[in-house]
Amino acid sequence: MSTWETILTIIGLGAITVITRSFFLFPDKEVPIPAWLREGLRYAPLAAMAAVVVPELLITQGELIHTWRDARVFGALAGALYFWWRRGMLGTIVVGTAVMLALRFVLGW
Repeated sequence: MSTWETILTIIGLGAITVITRSFFLFPDKEVPIPAWLREGLRYAPLAAMAAVVVPELLITQGELIHTWRDARVFGALAGALYFWWRRGMLGTIVVGTAVMLALRFVLGW
């Protein structure tokens, strides 16, 4: 693929993204949504996050982890405990990453 084809592809994909999302972002009036759907959509970000994070924590090379000595699990647990305690997103990321890296580099997990 040449450079111009790559640039045109990126511009085309960007245009398609803007057009398809603008249908939801710029309507003239509010789109009526049933209460049950609105209630269910409240949990969509959490479900999406869990669907991404949990397999990364518990699966290695297509199989469930077989040992409790996995730095990722303890990093996630430390991050979750920090978030429960302080409710800070940056602190959660820093604490979870620090615990994971400490276990990985110091203990070799």
